[in-house]
Amino acid sequence: MDLIFRNVRIDDSLPLTDVAVLDGKIVQIAPTIAVQATQEVQGNGNVLIPGFVEGHLHLEKANVMHRKANRSGTLQEAIAVTAELKPTLTREDILERSTQVLRALVQAGSTHVRAHAEFDPSQGFTGLDVVLELRERFRDVIDIQVVAFPQEGILKLPGMKEMMVQAMEKGADVVGGIPYNDVSPLEHIDFVFELAKQYDKDIDLHQDFADDAENMTIEYLARKTIEQGYQGRVCVGHLTSLGAVPPDRQAAIIDLLRQAGISVMCLPATDLHLGARGDSHNVRRALTPVRALRDAGVNVCLATNNIRNAFTPYGTGDLLNIAQLALSACHLGGADDQATVLAMLTTSPAKALGLKNHGLAVGNDADLVLIDTQSVRDVILDLPARLMVLKRGQVVATSEHRRSVAF
Repeated sequence: MDLIFRNVRIDDSLPLTDVAVLDGKIVQIAPTIAVQATQEVQGNGNVLIPGFVEGHLHLEKANVMHRKANRSGTLQEAIAVTAELKPTLTREDILERSTQVLRALVQAGSTHVRAHAEFDPSQGFTGLDVVLELRERFRDVIDIQVVAFPQEGILKLPGMKEMMVQAMEKGADVVGGIPYNDVSPLEHIDFVFELAKQYDKDIDLHQDFADDAENMTIEYLARKTIEQGYQGRVCVGHLTSLGAVPPDRQAAIIDLLRQAGISVMCLPATDLHLGARGDSHNVRRALTPVRALRDAGVNVCLATNNIRNAFTPYGTGDLLNIAQLALSACHLGGADDQATVLAMLTTSPAKALGLKNHGLAVGNDADLVLIDTQSVRDVILDLPARLMVLKRGQVVATSEHRRSVAF
């Protein structure tokens, strides 16, 4: 064996176990593994989990909050501020800030990230090109899926349809979109499907990001997904409008999402910050209904979205911070609910991203995190140190954290 974790906790209902890794794969999980390994890690009862999967993040516009602030805290100003900044972002600038974020993600235990990289006539492909470069540079440390993301719309900007095609030719992994920020949301969705089918790529949309439900297109998207045979290949982020829909209609829409196999990324840090800015009292949470989605069998995940910019003026890249925020914001703090949250950072986003070999099971990739806590149920509550992070069996990050003190 290349590496064996000894005496780690993988399930609170099971005794401590050993986990063996060979050639980047998990090859054995057993109470005691008799053989020796090149590297032996004493778990001492600490928790071993699959690597976190950051399912929705904007790398190239992270850490620019100090350059131009969003004074109103609204989505409209966030879009305007970012549009003004984008032409000033150089390749070197984007490369430096994106690398900082990727380093933080890996240190915090993320082994995969889906990055929405935007482009338009005013900035060209600078951001997309950098993210594509980083995908190759760090492929042995973190897997990066690159989404071709048209933040400013497709139909309303001359040349954007052609740029979307160019983005796919450059090597983007996923076709992105933002129907609510275009002149015709339905035509926008239609174009995204045409492009995705042309290149046989999955789809990931910024969807129905509003406080009310007046202009939702999620039902059209779900029916289009089924019609085009794209079940299981479509993901949406935000979907906050769904939280404003009355219960009966909401249940019907959620069932349609389940039938379409659409995954939903809840982005609490951004949506709590930008949402309900027009409410004068009894301010809404303005989040997608995570519990209703989960209970109906929809694949629902938690993700970061933005870090320290006009959309989200805080963040560290640590998904456990996002999970702790969601415990209270999404009413996931109850004992039964808490037990479902860790999967929203690991196996659920892995499913959304189409990862076939992610999870703590024999035969899967050894993308693993050793956590400095003794119980799986306490991983989110403790915000524990990530003692060791493995990418396909190779150690890519460590921490020397000690839980003992002198008193």
